[in-house]
Amino acid sequence: MIRSLWTGTTGMNSQQLNMDVIANNLANVSTTGFKKSRADFQDLMYQIMKVPGSQTSADTESPTGIQIGLGVRPAAVQKIFTEGDLIQTGNELDVAIEGAGFFQVEMPNGTEAFTRSGAFKRDGDGRITTSDGYPIVPAITIPDGSRQITISETGIVSAIIGDDNSSTEIGAFETVTFSNNSGLTAIGRNLFLESASSGTPQTAIPGDDGYGTLAQNYIEGSNVNIVEEMAAMITTQRAYEINSKSIQTSDEMMQTTNNLV
Repeated sequence: MIRSLWTGTTGMNSQQLNMDVIANNLANVSTTGFKKSRADFQDLMYQIMKVPGSQTSADTESPTGIQIGLGVRPAAVQKIFTEGDLIQTGNELDVAIEGAGFFQVEMPNGTEAFTRSGAFKRDGDGRITTSDGYPIVPAITIPDGSRQITISETGIVSAIIGDDNSSTEIGAFETVTFSNNSGLTAIGRNLFLESASSGTPQTAIPGDDGYGTLAQNYIEGSNVNIVEEMAAMITTQRAYEINSKSIQTSDEMMQTTNNLV
């Protein structure tokens, strides 16, 4: 069997995966706090027909040998945690992180998840939650009758309550960082989970050394660049086509051999 048949197949499978990643990026171009992904690939093993440096005569040796590659495979799909553009909304519970860090939320099963999406809401108990109703950690509850809610750069939440004329502090945001953001496990809904590769979350006050500050009335947009993704999509399509062409050509070569019989 001609090797190129299987080599071309690995190329088509890899480019299909690359297209899946690009399609997901483009689908989330308007998703708050979304981080784009990138597929990385590795060449497969090589069939060594002549070892480099092997003797070709008593006084000479092969400078390169003969090494036939057997294709490509996906090595990783990595999340790219560059910052997205800040979008002004005017909503007092919209908060963006300028710099490093994640908001921490409590899942229904009691575990903690992490997000860059600061499009927060207030539930029926006055708690600040995500769009799915998951409360932030530490919990912040807005008292009934509160108005003019203010969130400072360092995460302090204040509001004027009832007939008061001055603001009262009602809570504070905290943010967390990881040694390896790309090692976080994406679970959808703009949420990530800690993993063995991400390291443990390090909690601090926004604005501390190495931690970003908060911007009220803003959300962080997706970091997907449409032009870059379109260019990558065209390249992927052409690579897929040329790999299919190598399979077709290999088939034609086999057909020619069969016709000799």
